[in-house]
Amino acid sequence: MVTPEKVRSYILENMHCDHVAVDGDGAHFEAVIVSPDFRGKTRIQQHQVVYRALGDRMRQEIHALSMKTYTPEEWAAR
Repeated sequence: MVTPEKVRSYILENMHCDHVAVDGDGAHFEAVIVSPDFRGKTRIQQHQVVYRALGDRMRQEIHALSMKTYTPEEWAAR
């Protein structure tokens, strides 16, 4: 079973992130991701960056991922 910690490590292995928090039950996950890679991208494009980072795991190991994505500037302004 995939754990939230494992999903977090998958993201961190493939993206530069300032903050990643993942919660979930082994199939359905929620993530908050802060990355400079999101600068200049729409929310959809930001989510696509995360999906690319997770690669085939999105089809094989992770059934569903709900995410909130922020640039470092958006995160600091919260």
